[in-house]
Amino acid sequence: MLEEIVQLSLMIASCIFAILTVELKDLLHTVLSLAAMAISLGALFWILNAPYVAVFQILVYAGAVVVLFVAAVMLTRRK
Repeated sequence: MLEEIVQLSLMIASCIFAILTVELKDLLHTVLSLAAMAISLGALFWILNAPYVAVFQILVYAGAVVVLFVAAVMLTRRK
């Protein structure tokens, strides 16, 4: 019962963060929302007994891709 509640809450959080990633206007907030979505998706994979997928999800998407996006956002000029 508790595991199902945690899975459902992680699915809802992933959907909310995905919508925020698309809808937010500030680029830095968008990248942070993408990181939160990737972490919640990685946690969902971990709960579903796919630890390798979870680790790669968190390392690649929440780690490398988000750092690349943050560096790109920080190096662009704002008007």
